[in-house]
Amino acid sequence: MDDHSLDEFRRCWQEELAQAQALRKRRRPEAAERRPRRAEVAPGRGEQASGYLALAQGLLEGAGRPPAARATRAERQDAASRSRSPPAREGAGGGEQLVDQLIRDLNEMDDVPFFDIQLPYELAINIFQYLDRKELGRCAQVSKTWKVIAEDEVLWYRLCQQEGHLPESSISDYSCWKLIFQECRAKEHMLRTNWKNRKGAVSELEHIPDAVLCDVHSHDGVVIAGYTSGDVRVWDTRTWDYTAPFLESEYEEDEPGMQPYVSFVRINSSLAVAAYEDGFLNIWDLRTGKYPVHRFEHDARIQALALSQEDATVATASAFDVVMLRPNEEGYWQITAEFEVQKLVDYLEIVPDTGRYPVAVATAGDLVYLLKAEDSARTLHYVYGQPVTCLDVSASQAAFGVKSLGWVYEGNKILVYSLEAERCLSKLGNALGDFTCVNLRDSPPNLMVSGNMDRRVRIHDLRTDKIALSLSAHQLGVSAVQMDDWKIVSGGEEGLVSVWDYRMSQKLWEVHSRHPVRHLSFNSHSLITANVPYERVVRNTDLDNFTTHRRHRGLIHAYEFAVDRLAFQSALPICRASGDSVPGYNYDLALAFP
Repeated sequence: MDDHSLDEFRRCWQEELAQAQALRKRRRPEAAERRPRRAEVAPGRGEQASGYLALAQGLLEGAGRPPAARATRAERQDAASRSRSPPAREGAGGGEQLVDQLIRDLNEMDDVPFFDIQLPYELAINIFQYLDRKELGRCAQVSKTWKVIAEDEVLWYRLCQQEGHLPESSISDYSCWKLIFQECRAKEHMLRTNWKNRKGAVSELEHIPDAVLCDVHSHDGVVIAGYTSGDVRVWDTRTWDYTAPFLESEYEEDEPGMQPYVSFVRINSSLAVAAYEDGFLNIWDLRTGKYPVHRFEHDARIQALALSQEDATVATASAFDVVMLRPNEEGYWQITAEFEVQKLVDYLEIVPDTGRYPVAVATAGDLVYLLKAEDSARTLHYVYGQPVTCLDVSASQAAFGVKSLGWVYEGNKILVYSLEAERCLSKLGNALGDFTCVNLRDSPPNLMVSGNMDRRVRIHDLRTDKIALSLSAHQLGVSAVQMDDWKIVSGGEEGLVSVWDYRMSQKLWEVHSRHPVRHLSFNSHSLITANVPYERVVRNTDLDNFTTHRRHRGLIHAYEFAVDRLAFQSALPICRASGDSVPGYNYDLALAFP
């Protein structure tokens, strides 16, 4: 390269360097305006940083000088000989240390944390409401400001509501919702442990002498049972009230024991309903007394009975008629709707949360009807020669099992219909046996559990229309089933009640009785099971003891898992009640001792 070209290159390089330095000087005041509190982070660091910047600028300018400004070879050799002295080495090492310290200080000054920025308290609460309990616990360890925000009562009250703890409480009921949340979590863990280890209190509800159990139903710990003697009894297991009152039927007892059998019983939070073999229907208000508030009569036997769990709506099916009953604004019961169907009704369910006009779903052979109070009966599903074997409904869907018959065998399935669109959403399963029970209402979202005569309990995924889990449960077929977010409770025709942890596909424990399991219902802390016999004939009526009842008349068991005690060590109800409240001859006290 000649001298002219070299001079031109040096001139261009110096111009570019001057422009870069001028641009850096213009940006430095703007950055200082954007971070006015930087000098407050560490007192005295601003002066130190300015010294670092001057030193760094000198080092950079010295390293970036143009070739013309660089020292000659002789000058470099002279500088190298002088650098061998100790003072020179210390100065060079100190310069490198100052540059490293400059980089570290700049990193610290640029890292401005969130809690040093002043935000309105309401805005911080709106940000923190998207955090779960673990994230709120971590945020409370950041600083005192974050601790105050993360422990706000609004946040923990909302967490309690989201996880289902104390749903009916208001924020003013307790002063420390974080502590309430921790107590609820500890109680939930204790209940789950007791469920897995079968720790709690178990009771056998008192039977009716000279009578066989016909039907059982329960709601929120309150149990109702009907017997062949025509008696109806109610137990409140929440208060361990085992001296259950009789609900009077107002029959004219010309001769004792001549009342008709109880066909069906249903109960909710305020009403109890019983249907009899002669077509009569009694409705009791549990808040007013033991005498019925309304009595309705059909011309023929009642084939199906349904009671809404949310309001006072009753539906009955007799012969080819389906009737809906409901009280008016004055409290007088009246017929809300009446429908005529083509076949005898097998299953009947009331759709929850329908508002002013009740809606029901009924199955009659191979027909499925959608019954709306303001409309006529509409056919929801019909395939000739494929009868419906079970039914359950939720607020927006209906699920029922269909038995496949005929030349083209497609396997037995469960069909899920949309009640609003009135069309089929899913076809689940392809089993050889008949589906005997299905539970859609109490199952977790997007899941459904069913039982089949092929001995298996299945969990269906409604999102993929596939079977998520299949368990071999009962030898003679499944008769009742229910699930929650971690367990399944199933009952079989052989009288076995089994509890499963379906996440581990493992049976936790089981209980056996003589008769088939016709009813089971559980919540977080209790379990109600009922073994109802096939035969409704009393054997050995002269022998009124516990053994005869256990073998021939049916049983009702109540389990309470909030009590930290082994179930087989639980005392009999007579040992927990007062001495004069329960007749002692109804219990065989010798069974309590080895």
